[in-house]
Amino acid sequence: MTCVAVIGATGQLGSEVVRAFERGGGYIVTGLSHGDVECADPASVAEALVPHRPEVVVNCAAFVRVDECEDRPEKAFRVNALGALHVARASAQVGARCVYISTDYVFDGIKPEPYTEEDAPNPINVYGTSKLAGEYLVRQTCPDALIVRLASLYGSQGARGKGTNFVLTILDRARRGETLRVVNDIRMSPTYAPDAAAAIVGLIERGTTGVVHVVNDGSCTWYELARRALALAGLEVRVDPVPHTAYPMRARRPVNSALSTARLRALGLASRSWEDALAEYVARVIGGAGTAALG
Repeated sequence: MTCVAVIGATGQLGSEVVRAFERGGGYIVTGLSHGDVECADPASVAEALVPHRPEVVVNCAAFVRVDECEDRPEKAFRVNALGALHVARASAQVGARCVYISTDYVFDGIKPEPYTEEDAPNPINVYGTSKLAGEYLVRQTCPDALIVRLASLYGSQGARGKGTNFVLTILDRARRGETLRVVNDIRMSPTYAPDAAAAIVGLIERGTTGVVHVVNDGSCTWYELARRALALAGLEVRVDPVPHTAYPMRARRPVNSALSTARLRALGLASRSWEDALAEYVARVIGGAGTAALG
């Protein structure tokens, strides 16, 4: 049995990672919530990890509120960069493989095609910069670390601190009969949390190191994602496409942060299309798995 510790185990991704390991069998999984470990405190990290002596540590903890990161850069770097370093050091201390969850926001969005793992990062906001710093610190500390970049995550529960995700928010507002205005000039790769979690387990089982982009195949704008989710749910409401400038935000967003899944496919972990993943998710929501979140 392989001992695994998942930090951020109650979050949108972490909870799915725990389930993916448990479904796979052959693992003893310790899920650590924010109440169990404070990543910004090296003593707390050591106290949480060293007694368990895990063979794999998956760090899903992050400060993900992108606009708030602009106002609180010290917290962004304390959690996303220094916290990642503390986890990497504790992992090295017990001889565990370290897996760090990063983001598509390490890119500036200038490239018209999907970004590959070989493309040079150039973040344009505090959140992306803090996550890239975390990548560097983890790889410096654990040369055999696995860095997983995700994008536009949604799943059975909302992100910690948000309580929802984009898809649930759109469906909820549509059910209330609201007219929707959704950004149509920012392109990204929607990622279904259970698919990402399964891929992460697969990468660990293959002994993969370095950076891997883990997203559902393809890309779309937020407007296209909203329209598809509404159609799948059978909800007919007006959706107006608008430029991102219609919603002034403190943090700049890359206009294209779509991620290539070429390396994932080469590793035998091809992800299904974002359309197919979304169809499963909406069916679960409509069927009752997520109706509580829809009010």
